[in-house]
Amino acid sequence: MLLTRIKGPRDLDLLSQEELIQLAAEIRSFLVDAVSKTGGHLGPNLGVVELTIALHRVFESPKDKVLFDTGHQAYVHKLLTGRQDFAGLRSKGGLSGYPSRAESDHDVIENSHASTVLGWADGLAKANEVLGREDHHVAAVIGDGALTGGMAWEALNNIAAAKDRPLVIVVNDNERSYGPTIGGLANHLATLRTTDGYERFLARGKEILERTPVVGKPLFETLHGAKKGLKDFIAPQGMFEDLGLKYIGPIDGHDIEALESALQRAKRFSGPVIVHCLTQKGRGYTHAEQDEADRFHGIGPIHPDTGLPVSTDAASWTSVFADEMVRLGKERKDIVGITAAMLQPVGLKKFADAFPDRIYDVGIAEQHGATSAAGLATGGAHPVFAVYATFLNRAFDQVLMDVALHKCGVTFVLDRAGVTGTDGASHNGMWDMSILQVVPGLRLAAPRDAEQLRAQLREAVEVKDAPTVVRFSKGVVGPAVPAVGRIGGMDVLRAPAADATLSLDSSNLGSAPTDVLLVSVGALAPMCLEIADLLDKQGITSTVVDPRWVKPVDEALAPLADRHRVVVTVEDNGRAGGVGSAVSQALRDAGVDVPLRDFGIPQRFLDHASRKEVLAEIGLTAPDIARHVTGLVAKLDGRYDSESAATVD
Repeated sequence: MLLTRIKGPRDLDLLSQEELIQLAAEIRSFLVDAVSKTGGHLGPNLGVVELTIALHRVFESPKDKVLFDTGHQAYVHKLLTGRQDFAGLRSKGGLSGYPSRAESDHDVIENSHASTVLGWADGLAKANEVLGREDHHVAAVIGDGALTGGMAWEALNNIAAAKDRPLVIVVNDNERSYGPTIGGLANHLATLRTTDGYERFLARGKEILERTPVVGKPLFETLHGAKKGLKDFIAPQGMFEDLGLKYIGPIDGHDIEALESALQRAKRFSGPVIVHCLTQKGRGYTHAEQDEADRFHGIGPIHPDTGLPVSTDAASWTSVFADEMVRLGKERKDIVGITAAMLQPVGLKKFADAFPDRIYDVGIAEQHGATSAAGLATGGAHPVFAVYATFLNRAFDQVLMDVALHKCGVTFVLDRAGVTGTDGASHNGMWDMSILQVVPGLRLAAPRDAEQLRAQLREAVEVKDAPTVVRFSKGVVGPAVPAVGRIGGMDVLRAPAADATLSLDSSNLGSAPTDVLLVSVGALAPMCLEIADLLDKQGITSTVVDPRWVKPVDEALAPLADRHRVVVTVEDNGRAGGVGSAVSQALRDAGVDVPLRDFGIPQRFLDHASRKEVLAEIGLTAPDIARHVTGLVAKLDGRYDSESAATVD
């Protein structure tokens, strides 16, 4: 096989065009076989095989920087840069599903939040200029909708301002907005537009004509307009060239020879160039090509022969939300849905099918989505903006200044909250409950099970004068966790055995203080009940409560905490500024002087692994937490020693 001979990009130089075509076929076969076993981003990578080969033939990575936006289309790049062991893709100790600096010097951008590549490219090109590295080049691949993000256009505005700073922007257009322009004339004009001599000729002509009295300037403008009109007729480049960017294309993104020719011309040009490539997402794998939803954008393990999932999961958090949104839509005509280019992944597809006139896909533009939601709310609708928790970070200012400041009734539904695992550092939803704590008036719910998700979503959309947030985990929703009572707005999930028959409120939980108050956040409720069981085996009494709404902190929590010796919070969020911090502040404000320990995600970027593996690695498991709490209670009893906290298992 040719693929096994490719240890690095320069090995591609030894292959003929016929061999490159064979290599492309081998790569597609490899991807289908490997990703069907592990899951991952299959469709986007099948679409960029020839493009990635051409990039690495033309540019000399890692001296030249080849950047991908977003990184889910970098599997072929990994294969061509010496990483062909995909057995552990997205698993602990295996390859990341995105570029990773720890894996290779050929990888640059890890964050995998879309629309950032052109900002990176602008900075790298500037660094080359400042340091005099004329033999270094930057090629930025942007596609899969990333050009819908505002950051991309901010960067283009800056890139276009530097006419003599080399930078190649490859637009991976896999939606086929228009057919490719082919033929000798188009190729000839593309060559002319990226030839320095042609540019010097135009500049000299402009200078001479503008010095000509009376008719010079009008004549130049007429000629320039005719030239521009001709180019726009031949190729749809007008928008980019109006920004001052040279344009090549559209190019058949599956023709390696044509791609190399275009990229070579762009590389030789002394300024920024757009190379527009038309590719087919899922190319070469029939099941992906025929998938109308997303061309197998992201998949779990599948049977490669049929394209069907290996296993069918139970109901997911996302599916519970999806069904409840449809029910809400039938009941209320003011409910509208908003998504940022992720209609299916965030569960709004069913709503869109049922109410096509009440769904808005804003593209990869979370900032715009949040502000548009504020406008919708001001106009009398109630928008539900469903977005991955990690991507809400990008719209924080809009949540704060557009939605909250104006007291707009907007509901944000955060999917994939907490540890998501296999997608790695950039996709863990571990920031939302921290950054949202500072937003005045915002209310934040963390449902523990499907029933609570349905109930709290309904509570959220009833709020008309403030933003509300409902966040839930990735994957299968767990079993129902019933409450045994309620204190204030909090559900009591477990009470001390002696008080099990009491009507629960903050005044009658028993005459003597209970040892531990466990504040359980969201989907970690089963873990907190397990912690309580482990503590009980050590003779430590506990109460477990689910606040349901973690912001603002329930007023009943402080007096309840005052009847306990220790307060413990457990959350699937970063510890800094999270729910534990908010509870601690609430207790201080109420004058309740009870020791508090907050358990959550440490403030560091977490490597990819399964959710269970990540939780074990960071010590967010029932035995780990029970061990710490046992030690704390022993210390309060004056009987703490090095062995007292090590007996819980």
